[in-house]
Amino acid sequence: MKAIIPVAGIGKRLRPHTLNIPKALLNVAGKPILGHIVDSLLAMGVKELIPIIGYKGGLIREYLNANFKVPITFVEQKEQKGIAHAVSLAREYADNSELIIILGDTIIKTDFARIPKVASYVLGVREVADPQRFGICEVEKGVVRKIIEKPEHPKGNLALIGLYYFKDSKPLFEACQSVIDKKIMTKGEYQITDALQLMIDRGTEFHPFHIDGWYDCGKVETLLETNRILLEDVKPGAKCDGCIIIPPCYIDRGSKITSSIIGPYVSVARGCEIRNSIIENSILNEESSIENIILEGSVVGAFAEVTGRKGSVNVSDYSQIDYR
Repeated sequence: MKAIIPVAGIGKRLRPHTLNIPKALLNVAGKPILGHIVDSLLAMGVKELIPIIGYKGGLIREYLNANFKVPITFVEQKEQKGIAHAVSLAREYADNSELIIILGDTIIKTDFARIPKVASYVLGVREVADPQRFGICEVEKGVVRKIIEKPEHPKGNLALIGLYYFKDSKPLFEACQSVIDKKIMTKGEYQITDALQLMIDRGTEFHPFHIDGWYDCGKVETLLETNRILLEDVKPGAKCDGCIIIPPCYIDRGSKITSSIIGPYVSVARGCEIRNSIIENSILNEESSIENIILEGSVVGAFAEVTGRKGSVNVSDYSQIDYR
């Protein structure tokens, strides 16, 4: 089985953190978002990864090559034209293969091994409170009959959540190419929902696979919420002498913490230094430095330095904040 992972996006809603790194490499619960995704795919039995890279793609390439020992074929999407366009670029590497597609900006916790047992063509779905933001499925007798991308007047709230399985990928690539050739665009892009609907019109039967563990990482607020949820299942990491650690937390063994209270719900990445501080419900990215401060609900970028007072910060890479 092969896996296509679209990770070409810019991540505008997570700026300033995505000015220097792609969204998929932001740290959450002890590892990058992309690390959580790939770990799940490999546990499922995926044998080859096909990341669709674009913005800061070299960093994606560097991270995957350094951390995963499976065949990886990188495909570049030079223009952001939608997921159907991104998928079409991988055709020569995955046509006629058993294939799973998972978007690179959400973390899904489920029994991935069950998915191929559901049916030959499977869509990951979940009920949502705001269906106008998603591709919405209409299901009859256990089969998806219609998919509408971000409907103004949705007939239901069963949303696609960015997980798609194909026993044979050939019909998918044919549908994606048809969408592009016929210039079928929704919201200015070639949407995978339009390609899936074309497959349905041509006779493919998709079965829904309900997923509860679906965690959005698209905004700072949801990134912190995802961090809180995932930390419940993460090993605590390093111990710190002379400090108080309130679980759940993840503290990388390459970090240095003195005279501080950490937790609950804090992720501390490699190389961080924390001195004389109290930190709760926050994410500290690699090599950041925190001193003499009380932080809550904060995301601190890589190599950033924050010193000085009680508050909440949203600080990008290499920033320097001194409240003294």
